Amino acid sequence: MLPTLADVLQLEAVRRGQPHVVAGKDRLGNRIRWVHVAEVTDIAHLLHGGELVLTTGIALPDEPGSLRDYIGELAEVGVTGLMIELGRRYAQELPPALLAAAEEHGLPVIVFAHEPVFVDITESVHARILQDQFAELRASEQLHEVFTQLSVEGASTDEVVRRVAELAGHPAVLENLSHQVLAADAGGLDPAELLSAWENRSRSVRPDRRTAYDEASGWLVTTVGARGEDWGRLIILCEAEPSPRETVLIERAATTLALGRLLDRQAESVERQAHGTIIARLLAHSYSDPQEAAARARALGVPLSGRRLLGVVLRPRGPGVALPALAETVSAACKEARLAALVGLLEEGGPGARVGVLVSLPARADTETALHDVAARVRKQCGGDAVMAAGSVVESIRDVRRSFLEAEQVAAVASRSSGDRLLYRLPDLRLRGLLHLLRDDTRLQTFVERELGPLLSYDAQRGSDLTRVLELYLESGRNKAVAAQQAHLSRPAFYERLRRIERVLSADLDDVESCVSLHVALLALDSVRWERS
Repeated sequence: MLPTLADVLQLEAVRRGQPHVVAGKDRLGNRIRWVHVAEVTDIAHLLHGGELVLTTGIALPDEPGSLRDYIGELAEVGVTGLMIELGRRYAQELPPALLAAAEEHGLPVIVFAHEPVFVDITESVHARILQDQFAELRASEQLHEVFTQLSVEGASTDEVVRRVAELAGHPAVLENLSHQVLAADAGGLDPAELLSAWENRSRSVRPDRRTAYDEASGWLVTTVGARGEDWGRLIILCEAEPSPRETVLIERAATTLALGRLLDRQAESVERQAHGTIIARLLAHSYSDPQEAAARARALGVPLSGRRLLGVVLRPRGPGVALPALAETVSAACKEARLAALVGLLEEGGPGARVGVLVSLPARADTETALHDVAARVRKQCGGDAVMAAGSVVESIRDVRRSFLEAEQVAAVASRSSGDRLLYRLPDLRLRGLLHLLRDDTRLQTFVERELGPLLSYDAQRGSDLTRVLELYLESGRNKAVAAQQAHLSRPAFYERLRRIERVLSADLDDVESCVSLHVALLALDSVRWERS
């Protein structure tokens, strides 16, 4: 940033001349682009604005009118200030006409009581200008390195916005074209206060350039987008007019965000990331104050305070389901059903990846009707490739995690069942649900080992599949013909395997009670194995 007149007055080379401001004291914040020594009156046409003019005054005219013209011409071309040495042309003070004209035009005038060395002043100011410009260049290079690294690493939207706030020392917010907050870092301030009535505040800020500072709000705003497709705005909430470095910072960050979106077209959208972050932080108890989560969700257009909330989880039935596409489908279904909800991916890329939905309902809404409406729309788009499970309704943000945990358990069991419901709740799972809830109980695990241990050991030692044969037999209702067909075995071969199972387990597969006990053990084994995976 260029030095101001006030900065120059503190330089040793200037202070040696004992400077005194005699006009334009309120304009010492004017910035100096260059220093020019001039002993002629018709100098204005050679200047470009931003210069600090030094003179002894020996060539200045005597006529008051000519002095006023001289000052007017300097002010018109944008001169930053005028420094005049006393002692040669003017002994102790400047002519009143010159001072009056300077005050009228807002041109700062400074006199030197002692003879200054103009060359020292020129060198000192130019060195300061070059030093500041080099610092800006170095800062710009550092910002380029930071955001290039973020781009290479595929940093999330939240990470980019966090770095913007960190580097700027001010809060930073990324919003979409509907003025809903996609990511925000309060920079140490209260997030709820930062995001309060965000949409209304944001709509009132309408800069006329792609990057601009709005003085009324104190916002530095830049548009985010590429290839003619703008999709949001990045905002730094400054306390004063931003520096050139902050302008470079916000524009470089906007480029990183736009590039990330172009490179990640097939992955989750920025909106899904924002939704998923809130849900994940709620599940991890990362919000010290639930009102921060409420403020962030409200800024995304989803109210949570004073509403009935419940967690919904969607799990794929097979490996071919694209979770980002499923999340977008669920989001569209919620919007079509006019259901306020946060929809995002949880543990993306991991074995437990799934779509999480935090549903927000008004007090009198029919929960089942609303959820089945969304489930029907998702089924229409995705078929039966995903299982949708819901937890219990809760009344506060603090209890959302409990609802999600229930939905997680229901989805885990339902995704391994052969059922085809639009929506699963805990009562729908019946025995499977109960066994899933008890899967960590050592008594249940002991029961499984007692019933199936010999058969599991037999398969492990010989590489056979007798446990799977037993499962098919019991799931088919002990219909040997159907089970043999599902096992892709001839009936004699299937019958021989059943006899071998009876010998290994010392059990009678024609006995109803024995079969019930073995079937329960198999269901419990499935739940225990899911927990270990």
